[in-house]
Amino acid sequence: MSQPPPVLLAVNGTLMRGLELNPNLIGAGATFVRETTTEAAYRLWSIRDRHPAMMRVKEGGGAVAVEVWAVPTAGVARILLQEPPGLSIGKVKLADGSEVLGVLGEPVLCEGQKEITAHGGWRAYLTARSS
Repeated sequence: MSQPPPVLLAVNGTLMRGLELNPNLIGAGATFVRETTTEAAYRLWSIRDRHPAMMRVKEGGGAVAVEVWAVPTAGVARILLQEPPGLSIGKVKLADGSEVLGVLGEPVLCEGQKEITAHGGWRAYLTARSS
């Protein structure tokens, strides 16, 4: 019996290479595909400066830096179960017009948190925060 093809998953925060939760991707058998951005329809928040949360919006969105990973289908659930509360898997549109699964934040998670969309991504925000 053949395995189903891997699922493409866009990550925008601590799952990215070299960051805190990247071992969760590696442990699920994921392999890095490429760096890109979303289409300019997302907003990004820092959740207590521990991780980001990204949401698609009708207006006022920007492009957010993401990494695309190929994840074995069984690994997607494993990764989601290890994510912080309030994050989920949904469909994300990339700058090239393609659509992949991605990590998104629930609106209630972002209420009262610092919006960091202008930084263009979690890594850029971390760099700005440490300067």
